[in-house]
Amino acid sequence: MIPQTPPPRIDFNTRKALMFALTAERLSAYYEHGKWMTDAQGATLAGMWLSRSKRQVALSERRLLSELSDQFARQLAEQLSREAGLYASHEMMEALDPNYQSAFAHDMLDECERLLRENGVTE
Repeated sequence: MIPQTPPPRIDFNTRKALMFALTAERLSAYYEHGKWMTDAQGATLAGMWLSRSKRQVALSERRLLSELSDQFARQLAEQLSREAGLYASHEMMEALDPNYQSAFAHDMLDECERLLRENGVTE
């Protein structure tokens, strides 16, 4: 039997992109359904996304990314009017497509990076 190699770990840029995507999904779900996704749902969603690209990260780190994305999404929703929040959610969801360019999404990605670094998530 050939030994299987474990899936590759993720780097900082992938963590940042994952936090951005989770934040976008949380905002979208909130504005569409009026409910916040739980941290467990976020961690599960992150795990599903990573498995598609044959990558992995420890459950504890998926939970941390889920918690941080929840804090960020709620902060955005509190600071923005409903109309601005809907715009933010739409722009972030569109930006999940790598061909879509958005200055707003780039700013949100930078904010994800700042929040990750502040919380000890590094390379």
